[in-house]
Amino acid sequence: MKRVLVISYYWPPSGGAGVQRWLKFVKYLRGLGWEPVIYTAENPEVPAIDNSLLSDVPENIEVIKTKIWEPFTIYKRFVGRKKEDKIKAGFLSEEKAPSKAENISVWVRGNFFVPDARKFWIKPSIKFLKKYLRENPVDAMVSTGPPHSMHLIALGLKRDLGIPWLADFRDPWTNIDFYQDLMLTGFADKKHHRLEQKVLRGADIITTIGRSLAKDLEELGKRRVDVVTNGFDSPDFSSLFEPEIEKFEICHMGSMNKDRNPVSLWSVLRDLCTSVDGFKANLRISFLGFTDYAVSKSLEENDLAHYSEIVKYIPHKEVLQRAKSASVLLLALNDTPNVKGIMPGKLFEYLALKKPIFCIGNRQGDSSRAILETRSGITVDFNDKEAMKNYLLDKYQDFKKGNGFVVDSVGTEKYSRKELTVRMASLLDEMVKNNLKH
Repeated sequence: MKRVLVISYYWPPSGGAGVQRWLKFVKYLRGLGWEPVIYTAENPEVPAIDNSLLSDVPENIEVIKTKIWEPFTIYKRFVGRKKEDKIKAGFLSEEKAPSKAENISVWVRGNFFVPDARKFWIKPSIKFLKKYLRENPVDAMVSTGPPHSMHLIALGLKRDLGIPWLADFRDPWTNIDFYQDLMLTGFADKKHHRLEQKVLRGADIITTIGRSLAKDLEELGKRRVDVVTNGFDSPDFSSLFEPEIEKFEICHMGSMNKDRNPVSLWSVLRDLCTSVDGFKANLRISFLGFTDYAVSKSLEENDLAHYSEIVKYIPHKEVLQRAKSASVLLLALNDTPNVKGIMPGKLFEYLALKKPIFCIGNRQGDSSRAILETRSGITVDFNDKEAMKNYLLDKYQDFKKGNGFVVDSVGTEKYSRKELTVRMASLLDEMVKNNLKH
């Protein structure tokens, strides 16, 4: 068995989207000749705790943890939050619009904590891991970000030990949708780009989750970037039961920040509630995950709050079971310039649920292409109210007729976590082989 060090800030019992990708790769790597060793934080600041994910951690796997110091305690005190409050990614605020203190803290975070608030863990981790790796050699290492400080840990190890290194970008760095919201000075902006370049050119292999993001990274780093998408893990769905469809339910899984808030959809639903007999009596809009204040406000403004349910966080497998009762699965993409490259992890679990996917985004984007290729639903542009109305009316008629909401999709097998791990393992093999040649 070859050994691979996986440097990941997120690891069970951490919940949320950031943990899923490498948890699932690690789950299947042993069967492909790779023994993973995990390096993670002992006391991370995570959006949620989900102990159910521990069942996916392989038996007897080595997990190395060291303490991390992060400035979030100071941040919480400054903005008036409780010590136990969780920090949400992507500027998501559940309770109210950001305060002046929060805006000041964003400026501080963007300009003084480059690349992110985990920067203070970089040097201690390099020092610790250098000693560990000299005593316990590995054949390769992986860093997964964000947070992109994980890549800088690997960069330091690559420089000092020469270990073959795969850098995996779950999200962009300087092309992330909220990069402009960081209120960066020219100096900080240059530093972000300089560090990004060091990672893009220093790693032996770069991977990411979709073709558009790969193209962006290729242009930045002037090199090849391999695509290994996110996916679904078949065992997560095998125990789900088929519930009775009692409501015409539009369900959104996962976080919905303000950039994903589909304001045109809420307007269409308000009109359907007033113009179609029985529609509002049968309507339910469910949000299974952290939901921004801007979304709640839009629902109230369109008289939809009464028909909406926001479930902040429940274990991952419970989310999947809840989503099985939906008539339509809502995939609201970020209304930002990088929308073509956005492929949320929930998309692939939507495919596995075999429910109609109602995507609001860009019809030429990567998510739209996957939905079209698998015949799993529809994508409409952000402001195409007519298309939204027609699709929802069509699905509502199915609901009234008692038709089952099961999609006869095709070609989804290539998105299974097991198949995707085969691809990732082959890249690790390629990387080690090339390193031996040199």
